[in-house]
Amino acid sequence: MITEQIQAVIFDLDGTMADSMWIWEEIDQDFFRQQGIPMPENLHEEIEGMSFTETAQYFIDTYHLPKTVNEVKELWNQLAMDKYVHETTLKSGLPSFLQYLREKQIKIGIATSNSRLLLDAFLEARELTNVIDAITTSCDVNKGKPEPDVYLKTAEKLETNPSHCLVFEDIPMGILAGKRAGMTVCAVEDDYSAPLRAEKRKLADYYINDYRQVLDHTYEDLNK
Repeated sequence: MITEQIQAVIFDLDGTMADSMWIWEEIDQDFFRQQGIPMPENLHEEIEGMSFTETAQYFIDTYHLPKTVNEVKELWNQLAMDKYVHETTLKSGLPSFLQYLREKQIKIGIATSNSRLLLDAFLEARELTNVIDAITTSCDVNKGKPEPDVYLKTAEKLETNPSHCLVFEDIPMGILAGKRAGMTVCAVEDDYSAPLRAEKRKLADYYINDYRQVLDHTYEDLNK
């Protein structure tokens, strides 16, 4: 069983708990349109794993924006808030898996590169706030993914040794962060990261398309 010897499960948010990666394509288009700048190609490859703060600074430096980091972050929050509350959905099978974790008294954490404001709004809209035992954003630590800081901090909050933590992630930089933290990592299928599927399989310990696969033991063991 994938959760054998596991005392805590730590989720990334976007593309892992939430079907939300598509939102950022729209938000970035709106953002660059407002700035009067053409939408850059391969933008998301450049910023993969960065914290909200790191990404804002990257935008300011790269595109010479006459804004502060906080102004960029606030604009993103404004553009994204309604979508996170009303348009995003939970990944398939996640509610059943969360219920299983609570029944087994396995602690639940979130380690995300996204904004705490958007995360809190997403959880509240889905009545999941009280289900989560610990939350860390990459803005709370020194470096974003693929560095392990955000996962190590979450494990610390959960009072759990990293070796007893199971991470769910949807992108290579996140998978690397979990592995560098000394945790077991399960990759989650997501349309946005489909071109990176081979890389995800190479880095992770397990792979799922649906969280119900954890419960019925049909997940893919990548270490075999």
